Amino acid sequence: MKNLINTLMATQAGYGLTILRIVAGVTFAAHGAQKLFGWFGGYGLAGVGQWMESIGLSPGYLLALLAGSAEFFGGLALIIGLLARPAAAVLAVTMLVAIISVHLANGFFMSNNGYEFALALLAISLAVLVEGAGKLSLDKRIAG
Repeated sequence: MKNLINTLMATQAGYGLTILRIVAGVTFAAHGAQKLFGWFGGYGLAGVGQWMESIGLSPGYLLALLAGSAEFFGGLALIIGLLARPAAAVLAVTMLVAIISVHLANGFFMSNNGYEFALALLAISLAVLVEGAGKLSLDKRIAG
């Protein structure tokens, strides 16, 4: 069991990745809160679910719940640096789905609802997945 914990939580990453992890975590948590709770000008589960149905993602409400939960709880996990690798894996998949299903057809730039922002969040998620949570994290403290 100790080997599993060390595999999931060990990190050699420094303070730079810690900064990226926390900023991405705040961003993910805020976007998840928009989807789940309607906070920060979001539409909540019903609105996001209807929108997902309108672009062909069905069942919309369930997918909104899954995407919102991944972003909100995954973002919180990144902020505190607890189980950062599993959270980053889920967030990377979420961003990949968002890029392919929503943003890719719009090109690269955010001004056209393109994929540049989701790609940046995907890259940060992959960096956390590979490197771990960084120096200032609960994962580092637990793994020792």
